[in-house]
Amino acid sequence: MSDSTPFVLILYYSRSGATAAMAHQIAAGVESIPGIEAKLRTVPPVSPTCDAVDPEIPEEGAIYADLEDLRQCSGLVLGSPTRFGNMAAPLKYFLDTTSSLWMNGALIDKPASAFTSTSSLHGGQESTLLTMLVPLLHHGMVYAGVPYSETTLINTQTGGTPYGTSHVAGVRSDRPVDEDERLLCVAQGKRLARLALALHHMRGEKTS
Repeated sequence: MSDSTPFVLILYYSRSGATAAMAHQIAAGVESIPGIEAKLRTVPPVSPTCDAVDPEIPEEGAIYADLEDLRQCSGLVLGSPTRFGNMAAPLKYFLDTTSSLWMNGALIDKPASAFTSTSSLHGGQESTLLTMLVPLLHHGMVYAGVPYSETTLINTQTGGTPYGTSHVAGVRSDRPVDEDERLLCVAQGKRLARLALALHHMRGEKTS
């Protein structure tokens, strides 16, 4: 990744791999648009113990995000499995550390979106996505879901919402992302990439 190339940060938490699989499909959508790249980052789990025991770099998968990733991104996509109709605690914990970015307006006018995975079809997909957008709005970001011009959104029998892409992982969390869900992930990545490029150039004009 070039230091000068704008990027969409795909920041997610995943336990069983479904959310991570979606993140990679969204990244493929982002990188299909010329002039912008995708950066995959995750967050560490939270623990009731007081001492930090997890390594600073995960043994596999995406590395952990830091605030500089958010500051430098041109767009942001958040991903989380649902936890009782809300985002998982590790992602919420990370977002709770972003006050310095909020105070400096670092994310204002940047596009953002969200995605989620649930065990069952009615397991809280839409409420999870709606609650995930709240901190993004507090940061002054421009939220973008998935429009119904993506006809897969109408035809899907599993995941897919206008608030962001979703996936039904099954009771054992072992159901792979199906073709409809994959297409919606890619479409979401493409939309965020286009918006990120457009708003990136607009912010550049304002500061020049």
